[in-house]
Amino acid sequence: MSAPASARPAAPSYAAVLRVPHARRTFATALVGRLSYGIVPLSLLLATQRATGSYTASGAVLSLYGAAVVLLTPRRASLVDRHGARRALLPLGVAHGLLLGVLAALTWRPGTPVPLIGGAAVLAGACAPPLGPTMRAVWSELLADRDLLRRAYSLDGVAEELLFVSGPALVGVLVAWTVPAAGVLSGAVLMIAGTAAFVTSPAMTGPRPRTGDEGRLGGVRSLVAPVAVAAGAGLAVSGVELLVLAHVGEHSGDTDLVPWVLGALSVGSALGGLANGAIDWRGPAGPRLAGLAAALGLTIAAAGLAPGVLTLTAAMTCAGAFIAPALTTAYLLADESAPASDRTRAGAWVNMAVNAGSSAGGVSTGALVGHLPLPLCFALTGATALASAGVALASGRRREPAAV
Repeated sequence: MSAPASARPAAPSYAAVLRVPHARRTFATALVGRLSYGIVPLSLLLATQRATGSYTASGAVLSLYGAAVVLLTPRRASLVDRHGARRALLPLGVAHGLLLGVLAALTWRPGTPVPLIGGAAVLAGACAPPLGPTMRAVWSELLADRDLLRRAYSLDGVAEELLFVSGPALVGVLVAWTVPAAGVLSGAVLMIAGTAAFVTSPAMTGPRPRTGDEGRLGGVRSLVAPVAVAAGAGLAVSGVELLVLAHVGEHSGDTDLVPWVLGALSVGSALGGLANGAIDWRGPAGPRLAGLAAALGLTIAAAGLAPGVLTLTAAMTCAGAFIAPALTTAYLLADESAPASDRTRAGAWVNMAVNAGSSAGGVSTGALVGHLPLPLCFALTGATALASAGVALASGRRREPAAV
């Protein structure tokens, strides 16, 4: 895929990103499809529980769906690199949407066997189109200026954060008026419509030519730092969600405050992402990535010492300020390291690391809560991000990354 590159403006800004030809249309349609990922998981969880009457079954179905989405992301992204977005994304988006429709039908009323729902969930997850990695690869093609590209990635990350916050809220509205399976069906419609509109953008063309050593992602080492930090951040953030619940319950007993505390984490991430894009970074991205991961880990560890809910909320805002910048920098490093023919797949590996870390973080942290003091649980959770910072630094000593 190729598109006109932007000239470097006198004062790069988020507005300058959206003024690039085809940027607004491409970005908006990608977000329509990506909203499905914010709606479907909770809808599927609620719909399966209603259809089976079992929390165990609903959790198992959601895990199967999530595993298929996450673990096969690089494989699906490689199809986009090899065959082009138009030829690869649309069949995936349509197949995914139709299978979500099947899931909605299976869970609309009680009585469907759990194995049937689980099988449909695996098939649906296996076809999920990599809209996020593809959009980031498109940004890289649209914007030759690395400062503008960083702003585009920051804007993309903040928008994605808002989608995953607003998605469950939309599910809550739907559930108040109809059955949870309607949320799964809504996700299907959003996915098919968004993907179809996305691939018709003029920014989309055919596959990139592959020559020489391309297809090897620039070597395994080139992705060690971004993948490690993405996984560490995913582990830490998902663990924090459970720790916040335990902390609020221990210090106030009012768990209704938990969404507000976690909301502060999201607000901090959005503000940090916007600030990261606005800052004119001049140093290499590798040390910056390690520094952001270390700051995230230290802030989470310190949050365990919060004496009350108010101070915990402030600590979560501070911790959130490092999440989006760390992930944005990880995606930028992956893009910089990969050959043009593998940009989508490189970003997909980072995306997979975030989601895999998020899936594992809640489980590992849950094993600690109740067995260790809460401040120590916070410290150990923060240590995962600190460890990823160490991996990033060690990787950077072996291979000096470009500044982005």
